[in-house]
Amino acid sequence: MSTPRVGVLALQGDVREHVAMFAAVGVEALPVRRTDELAAVDGIVIPGGESTTMGKLLTVFELFEPLQKAIAAGLPAYGSCAGMILLADRIVDGTLDQQPVGGIDMTVRRNAFGRQVDSFESDIDWVDGEPLHAVFIRAPWVEESGRDVEVLGRSDGKIVAVRQQSLLATAFHPELSDDLRVHRLFREMLATS
Repeated sequence: MSTPRVGVLALQGDVREHVAMFAAVGVEALPVRRTDELAAVDGIVIPGGESTTMGKLLTVFELFEPLQKAIAAGLPAYGSCAGMILLADRIVDGTLDQQPVGGIDMTVRRNAFGRQVDSFESDIDWVDGEPLHAVFIRAPWVEESGRDVEVLGRSDGKIVAVRQQSLLATAFHPELSDDLRVHRLFREMLATS
């Protein structure tokens, strides 16, 4: 099998940081801004940023519908922070015109942990039993998840990481730490899809 190619949506957020983390786990990653670039990857990352702005930029760059269709057709996707919001089927505290890309049967609350000044770092309970150091920046949390959604991580009891089939989402920014477990997990998901 050839090395998987991951696209990192390059409209806003930590694009370079995600590219570097994937390089560290042996995955080629490249920025995606156009539909032809989206069509050339084996998986997509929707990085952090501001979810309403990212949704508008997806529309401006004519990527919203192609991304939504690709994910519905089985393209593996990983969303961190704002990316988690965009991968949710339902959003609480979104703007009236905010539309998620969807795919994960969950309800996500925007800015659940507070405003920018409330950003923090914390060790969370991770699925492998070892705490994972997480960086939360105006982070969401999952208020409700469907039965096919696997909870991977919690912070003070709040759901902050999930997986549903080929979709992965975290409320935190693993690309801002030196822990490679989230990016390794997405690499494994690429290999099995």
